[in-house]
Amino acid sequence: MSRLAEILAEKGGDVLEIAADATVLEAVQLMVEMNVGSLLVTEGGEVTGIVTERDYLRRVTLEDRTEQAPVREIMSAPLVVATPETTIDECMALMTDRRIRHVPVVDEGRVVGIVSIGDLVKFQSKQQSFQIQFLNEYISAG
Repeated sequence: MSRLAEILAEKGGDVLEIAADATVLEAVQLMVEMNVGSLLVTEGGEVTGIVTERDYLRRVTLEDRTEQAPVREIMSAPLVVATPETTIDECMALMTDRRIRHVPVVDEGRVVGIVSIGDLVKFQSKQQSFQIQFLNEYISAG
């Protein structure tokens, strides 16, 4: 059974962070610049939450905050996390159940990466392509 460690091995463990007292505008600019949909939020060296595009839409646009508001006002907390040993199916179920699109991967209390629903779908699609190719070769050989 495939695990998140396999995705992180391909994708890498880069995790983008932003300080809790940074402005929402700074967070949005960083997400756009890095072409990502989320940033981990840190305070005093500790990860305290996550800020996503959806947080911006819901808590700035709809709740009439300004883009100068601190990230801590719109971040999602506490974090919903997985481990490198979490299976792809378990992680997809977690994301579906919690209605989230990004999950930090934590190993021994340290964030070692982050996976998105897109990462999971891409990985599963690739796995299915390998299986189809294998089955076609098996049938052709027979």
